[in-house]
Amino acid sequence: MKKNGERSDNRKKKHMMKKNFSRLGGGGLSLEAFANAKAKNNHYNPAIIKKQREFYKNAKNVNKFKKLLKQQNQQNDPTLAQGHDKNVNETGEYKDKSERRRRKNSAFSLEELYKKQHEEKEKERAEREAVLRVKKEEREQAEARRKALREKMLKKTRRGQPVMKYRIEHLLETIQASTKKVAGSKS
Repeated sequence: MKKNGERSDNRKKKHMMKKNFSRLGGGGLSLEAFANAKAKNNHYNPAIIKKQREFYKNAKNVNKFKKLLKQQNQQNDPTLAQGHDKNVNETGEYKDKSERRRRKNSAFSLEELYKKQHEEKEKERAEREAVLRVKKEEREQAEARRKALREKMLKKTRRGQPVMKYRIEHLLETIQASTKKVAGSKS
């Protein structure tokens, strides 16, 4: 017969095992599952994710571009799309030399289209840079004017009093500018 002390110890062990089981979420991993989990490289690497995203985005854009070109070629030359099967032998060679030239011309047109788009992008970029350069120059000139004005306004005499000459000139300039605006709006 078991003693009361052993029963209570046994109950405590079972209770602790139940608690651990529920706390840890099950019976644990098998040895094989644990080894597989450790072997996998689950490190978070944003650079790789970014590269993959960029790769898929580029592939998607290329496919769209190819579809668009295919549609344009079919719209421009519907006989080419229909007559392609008729002009090709079982060996894959063209019957007409003109058909071969058409294929070469389409490749050249693709290249020309690419060059044209590239030139347009370059022109747009150059225009943006020119606008930015002009704005930067204007900003620098305005800063230089403000700096010169500030230096004049902060000048002091030997005794520490402000030099009134520059302040009065500034007041005179602002009054003249305001009278010009008022005179310009009345006429």
